[in-house]
Amino acid sequence: MKISPEELHQRAAAVKVAVFDVDGVMTDGKLYLYDHGDEIKTMHVRDGLGIKRLQAAGVAVAAISGRPSPAAAARLHDLGVDYIYLDSRDKQLDFEALLAELELTPDQASMMGDDLPDLGLMRQAGLALCVADAVDDVIDAAHWVSRLDGGQGAVREACELIIAARDAH
Repeated sequence: MKISPEELHQRAAAVKVAVFDVDGVMTDGKLYLYDHGDEIKTMHVRDGLGIKRLQAAGVAVAAISGRPSPAAAARLHDLGVDYIYLDSRDKQLDFEALLAELELTPDQASMMGDDLPDLGLMRQAGLALCVADAVDDVIDAAHWVSRLDGGQGAVREACELIIAARDAH
């Protein structure tokens, strides 16, 4: 859903909580599996700095993912992310619980996704963001599409977009 640069700026400036999917957004979406079932995930260090900068700018950060991941949980905890919903069975319910806890409305949230399970939250959030390699339906629903793919610095781009809009507002 394309919007004007002015509306994008207004929506980004209103963000008080930035919500990110994990697999395909914070990671490259690939599952690296050991024979015994454990998995490895890679995350870009620049995304981590973007999250820290966003938090320093006064924006809460949350992760909502349908998959469990001890590795992702550890990284998110290291970054000081307070709102982590992994192995989510209902992303919508977790999103609503997050907003209730923070006493925010959906228009004060951004949501960055990459695939169909993220569409509902993206359509509800005030600012819908996606990675460059998202599926077509997600790209069509996004207000803004990163230049970079998931796990390659796209989260950092989104963080910088929000920070710049808040600084200019």
